[in-house]
Amino acid sequence: MKEDPIVAEVRRIRQEHAARFGYDLDLIVADLKAQEQASGRQYIRSEDGTTGDRLAQPSAARLSSALRTTRRCWG
Repeated sequence: MKEDPIVAEVRRIRQEHAARFGYDLDLIVADLKAQEQASGRQYIRSEDGTTGDRLAQPSAARLSSALRTTRRCWG
């Protein structure tokens, strides 16, 4: 299978970034947070600190509610 050049570049950059901090996860996270602050962009976080990926996942309660609504609409 041919390697995707974009994936290869992302992996290379990630490897270089981790190596710069001695693969210390606390230092890596601190640097990423500092980059967020310096970027001037607005980052949205939920109240419980979950990421957008987790927020996009429907909860069991929301799925159940959606099914009940659909059943009422379609009989």
